[in-house]
Amino acid sequence: MEEVFTAVAVAFEAVGAAAMIVGFTIAVVLAARSLTRHEGGAAAFTVLRTTLGAAILLGLEVLVAADLIRTITSKPSLEDALILGIIVLIRTLLSMSIQIEIEGMLPWRRALMRSGGQMLGDAVARDRAASQPAVAGSAGASAVERH
Repeated sequence: MEEVFTAVAVAFEAVGAAAMIVGFTIAVVLAARSLTRHEGGAAAFTVLRTTLGAAILLGLEVLVAADLIRTITSKPSLEDALILGIIVLIRTLLSMSIQIEIEGMLPWRRALMRSGGQMLGDAVARDRAASQPAVAGSAGASAVERH
């Protein structure tokens, strides 16, 4: 049974790494698209920074889940619990510092709770809305709001 949980933990680790790799690719593409729309280097850098930060946050959240699965399903020991606590503490501090960098405020001061995946989706939606030509009337506004 332990082999099954080890495989599940490895799968979670792969998903976490893939989230960061795919997020990096999305961040580079969105920044390049921002440059091609002549929004300027500062805007492209901001898009790259926030989107990449969101991808890293998402990956860290999944990696913490992998560590929890691996520790819970192994033979319990005080050393394993201590190692898990240190890993979770380090990843939590990393996540908080990335969120502060992205949002410019402490995570608990945000009006809405946002995860790394939601922030990544918001970046893609903003890019999609910026790529659409300006359409007069309510049909254009509602199309942007749906994305």
